[in-house]
Amino acid sequence: MTLTYTFAAAFAVGLISAVAAAPAAAQDYSEEPTFGSVRLSAGFTPDPHPVALTAGGPIRAQDRFSECRGYIANAPDYSVYYEAGSWDLYFSVDSDHDTTLVINGPSANWYCDDDSAEEPLNPLVHFTNPQSGRYDVWVGTFGDGVAAATLFISETGEHTRREGFAGSGGVNVSLPARDGSYTLSGGFLPDPWRRSVTAGGPISASAAINPTCAGNITDAPTVEIRYDGSGPLYVYTSGGVDTTLVVNMPNGQWVCDDDGSAHGLNAALQADGGFGVYDVYVGTFGGASATTTLMASEVEIDFGAQAK
Repeated sequence: MTLTYTFAAAFAVGLISAVAAAPAAAQDYSEEPTFGSVRLSAGFTPDPHPVALTAGGPIRAQDRFSECRGYIANAPDYSVYYEAGSWDLYFSVDSDHDTTLVINGPSANWYCDDDSAEEPLNPLVHFTNPQSGRYDVWVGTFGDGVAAATLFISETGEHTRREGFAGSGGVNVSLPARDGSYTLSGGFLPDPWRRSVTAGGPISASAAINPTCAGNITDAPTVEIRYDGSGPLYVYTSGGVDTTLVVNMPNGQWVCDDDGSAHGLNAALQADGGFGVYDVYVGTFGGASATTTLMASEVEIDFGAQAK
């Protein structure tokens, strides 16, 4: 069942009908989203945009919105800044557990769903005429407790984890990063930030992402960087290995580099995706795994830089 709580004039939404006004207490959309945010424009690729997160929380959604179901957190799980066009917009969740959705849209309307997706026990909210603006999303569990889940944002419909989404050939940005997840705030120090990582993998980046990409990568990101500055963010490798870079930016676009830095066999690129999650794949040109250093800076690409 998908329901709308109207704070302002409702806009056209498929599968959603307006009901009673929301109670005074509501989830705190001013809180920082727990699992990050993204900027997407109509026609974004890859589609869907998947987000691995933990569903559930201590708050009974029905106590806040009488017709909603599930247990949710206070802060949003994820925020989407969407620039609308002629496409529909879908939010769906896939999990091994019974999950629910609560969404606060750009006009301060609230939308709830439990089990509207074709996949049993999965929720789906479908906007047939989406507005531009911010969508704050809470993924709940039908029973109390928490569960691993994947949120999908799409313009084409419902999605599940079985599809091999986020690029063909098995690349999956929602998998946990192999060498860790990190948060870099604007003005972060030390700059450059650096981490030792394992580069390479069994998947051809050119086949999985784009023919202009090079090297071999893993299915999961090497590193996930949550960046809350305004950019630009320079990402590069430093070491004696022939490396490549493939980065999925917060706006859903992919950028790649192989030796474009003109500094030996290292890879470097300027990722102008703004704030949000950067899924960074460090590949090797030959395919074999190797250890190298991944670096990020707000200042410049400087392979000889000392942290400052």
